[in-house]
Amino acid sequence: MIKNNELYIYYGDEPKMMVRKLLEQVRIEEEISPDELIGIKPNLVLASRAEEGATTDPELVAGIIEYLQEKGHRNIVILEGSWIGDRTTRAFEVCGYNDLARKYGVDLIDLQKDAARALEVNGEVINVCQEALAVDYLINVPVLKGHCQTRITCALKNLKGCIPDSEKRRFHTMGLHRPIACLSKALRQDLVIVDGIYGDLDFEEGGNPVQMNRIIVGKDPVLVDSYVAQLLGYEIDDIPYIRMAEKLGVGSTDLNRAAVMELNQPRGGGVIKKSARVERLTRNVVEDQACSACFGNLVHALKRLDEEGELGRLGEKLYIGQGFKGRELEGVGIGSCTGGATKSITGCPPVTGRILKELYDLLQ
Repeated sequence: MIKNNELYIYYGDEPKMMVRKLLEQVRIEEEISPDELIGIKPNLVLASRAEEGATTDPELVAGIIEYLQEKGHRNIVILEGSWIGDRTTRAFEVCGYNDLARKYGVDLIDLQKDAARALEVNGEVINVCQEALAVDYLINVPVLKGHCQTRITCALKNLKGCIPDSEKRRFHTMGLHRPIACLSKALRQDLVIVDGIYGDLDFEEGGNPVQMNRIIVGKDPVLVDSYVAQLLGYEIDDIPYIRMAEKLGVGSTDLNRAAVMELNQPRGGGVIKKSARVERLTRNVVEDQACSACFGNLVHALKRLDEEGELGRLGEKLYIGQGFKGRELEGVGIGSCTGGATKSITGCPPVTGRILKELYDLLQ
């Protein structure tokens, strides 16, 4: 069974197969009784297809359901409450979850229509949907993406879909970070499966998707979000609710003690889909058969440079992709495949934080 300090990663673009490989590794069926109610909480913030970078891919959830049903678990529901201004029922339809529910015989629970229960956490009263609290084993399936107010949204913030609309409004008046941390204490999540196939750079509603082609699995939502923060080029303290949740005893931010296990290596050669924003950020990038995981990390580093007003100073060509193996290059190479560059930032894939540091050093 998976331990609290373990993170498992699988790279690729076939979410159903990928999540099954991960579940075979972590064997969650060993910690769930056959009669327990399993809740799956995707991110269906609005009615938008997964490739737009906002919502959880239904094929990933299909893989979870198939795996659990094959292990004898039939008491499974999918829960979500979309953001204010969109209806969950519409999101279920547009995002492909109505078809999913019919195929596998699972119920869809619209938390926008649910009653709530008031829970006290460290002096704060948090109203949580009763259907979410009734679940025996909660599988949180967030999307790895940016957020215009909190910088990232992943495991901890995805639970915001489990509170009523009135409480969502109140969270914003409270500044988001503290109530998000308190919610993570009030509502336990037993497993986190991060959809990192597509994720938006800045906005939870999508529109600027970055293809990152990975799924991450962990038990500790604080550790997952700490890992995701550095993956996107942030320090843990850049996202206050992560440290706040740690102080409430939800989990640990200590990545030095984390065991990160990659079950495979990223593959290149496919077509990387780019939004207009990504095209602008990568105008100095020369790509040849790049892996989506490597390319995605580079894009997030370039986004951070852009936020600091430094991107325009970067004059060097950045080379990335397996097509550059064994070639001498005048410029900066991103990833182990570009070892022949004047300067090479190695790693397979190199993490965003390291790319960012090396690019900052070039600008000094």
